[in-house]
Amino acid sequence: MDRTLKALSLILSYPSRELQEAMPEIGGVIAADPRIAADTRAALRTLADGFAKADLYDLQESYVMLFDRSRTLSLNLFEHVHGESRDRGGAMVSLIETYREGGFEPATSELPDHLPVLLEFLSTRPFAEVQETLADAAHILDALAARLVRRDSGYAAAFAALSQLADTQADAEAVADMLAQPDDDPTDLAALDAVWEETEVTFGPDPNAGCPQVRDMLAAMDKPGFNPTPAPQQLNRSA
Repeated sequence: MDRTLKALSLILSYPSRELQEAMPEIGGVIAADPRIAADTRAALRTLADGFAKADLYDLQESYVMLFDRSRTLSLNLFEHVHGESRDRGGAMVSLIETYREGGFEPATSELPDHLPVLLEFLSTRPFAEVQETLADAAHILDALAARLVRRDSGYAAAFAALSQLADTQADAEAVADMLAQPDDDPTDLAALDAVWEETEVTFGPDPNAGCPQVRDMLAAMDKPGFNPTPAPQQLNRSA
């Protein structure tokens, strides 16, 4: 189990009370990993400490405004590769099969290409496979980091850490193409509704079945089936 990848998965998950209470220890896991640059570890520790002390509803609102109401900051990776084309559905089916072949069954209503879900899976895989997968997404990670820096968001450090773990140079042209797209305005609800008006498709268990209680998050980090709290169902995006 790669506890750093598990910790990054949790940091990028929808904020919950249990996650907030565990954040100092989660930050400590990342702070102790020499694979990540010292300044990035310090930034992540600051993010984790602030997360632990902040008002939960403010954290949730900020998360939603960043990642659920900004398509250019979507944590659903295939959104940045395939958009709403038919290829995206096929890619997600292939990804689910990859998870199952690895003995991993996501216990969440999030889509399989949701970055926290992918990171949880990668935390169970050999590091060479981790680096190959992250390298494939390097241009997405770098573009998302740059967009978050523009918004002065501490979440940028999580993407910087993932790029460092990938240990590869992202395609500069691909990053530039992504950054050339105009930033979404998360306060423009009419535009948001027009973008996300497609019928929702869910993968995995019944999203109405509820989330498991997490009593000791750091202990659960060692369990491959751990399920971070998903964002409210109405905010989940469609395939």
